Amino acid sequence: ASASPYGVRRPRPSSSVGTVSQVLRQRALMAHTAAALGLTKPNVVEPLQVSFAAIGIEPSDWEGDVLAVAVTEKDLCRSPCSSFENAVLKRLDSQLGGLLSEASAEEDFAGKAGQLVVLRLQGQGFKRLGLIGLGRSAPFTAAACRGLGESFASVAKSARAGSAALALASPGGIHGEFKPNAAAAIASGTVLGLYEDNRYRSESNKVHLKHVHLIGFGYGPEVDRRLELANYVSSGVIFGKDLVNSPANVLTPVVLAEEASKIASTYSDVFTATILDEERCRELKMGSYLAVAAASANPPRFIHLCYKPPGGNVKRKLAIVGKGLTFDSGGYNIKIGAVCNIELMKWDMGGSAAVLGAAKALGEIKPPGVEVHFIVAACENMISGTGMRPGDIVTASNGKTIEVDNTDAEGRLTLADALVYACKQGVDKIIDLATLTGFCRVALGPSIAGNSN
Repeated sequence: ASASPYGVRRPRPSSSVGTVSQVLRQRALMAHTAAALGLTKPNVVEPLQVSFAAIGIEPSDWEGDVLAVAVTEKDLCRSPCSSFENAVLKRLDSQLGGLLSEASAEEDFAGKAGQLVVLRLQGQGFKRLGLIGLGRSAPFTAAACRGLGESFASVAKSARAGSAALALASPGGIHGEFKPNAAAAIASGTVLGLYEDNRYRSESNKVHLKHVHLIGFGYGPEVDRRLELANYVSSGVIFGKDLVNSPANVLTPVVLAEEASKIASTYSDVFTATILDEERCRELKMGSYLAVAAASANPPRFIHLCYKPPGGNVKRKLAIVGKGLTFDSGGYNIKIGAVCNIELMKWDMGGSAAVLGAAKALGEIKPPGVEVHFIVAACENMISGTGMRPGDIVTASNGKTIEVDNTDAEGRLTLADALVYACKQGVDKIIDLATLTGFCRVALGPSIAGNSN
């Protein structure tokens, strides 16, 4: 018997057809052709760079392009003389000569959740005034604050603003101890609300917003630090979004590994990168992972980034493992039918995108006391004469044999060897992120993550 291209013992063939060397030569020839598929290269897009600062002034005294005020339904209550009872709105309305009262009435703005109104002004310190409806109460959860940030981003984009401020009509509606976290969540929501992937468009809208002030959320070193962390995390999320949005003819396993290596080189003071090619994975007996990769013209890459804190003193070791199928056709159990969404299977590396996005954020934050291993078994699940078939038996790197009933269960096969590798790093805990099956969403809905095994 001889080793197959993906580590399974099979009877020796009577000719050289199907041997490892021939498969590798065939793959090299095919990869040369595949590399030019579509002749597509992403445009160089200026990254989002928005600065956030929490300040302690009256909203009506702020100067810039657009001032947005978040209001509840209660904030819009009027006195018998038809003036606002809310102090912030009353002062703004007086400054604008009653324009705020008139506009809110004409636009039927009642402060309901999701309502937005933007007014163009003249002769004021701010050129536009936006009203953002909060519903019955001020945001008191991180998710609600991120939603407010996204609405604020919509106001800023519609006004093509370079500078913007967000204030609460009733800042007392948010408890003091929650305000730093609220400010950070709003900053994250704003950045993510501004995000657009324009790398593959011939024409795109430029984001003008550069400076944001938050009013009524407190100010000082604690708030500033939370805003800084929010920017780092948002940068990692956007990096992950860019990876997920990249088409499979551009983001191959090799390119994904290159992106991981860039993280290590950018943050070389805390990161090291180990990229294993197909030959090295075979030496480590990763037959389960290589079985999935066997049919593709694009060779697999096993990615291992290691974060070690500045100064050492490691108290805990963690591993974050992400599924990295840069495209999943389903293999011989090909994805067919409308519900399978084969055209969206470039997203099947969402777990690896989250892992690498987290690595990027960690490189900026540099938390002490923890060592983190970021692990991705990147490959494609395609169809060819060299690929695995339903009924094949593959052998993982821990010696366990696995019978493949369905080639579209490829995520479990790649993760098997990735998790074995993670265990060998001597970690205390492992976090596994994967897009394993759409039926998990059927069971839990779009807002809840779950284990689909």
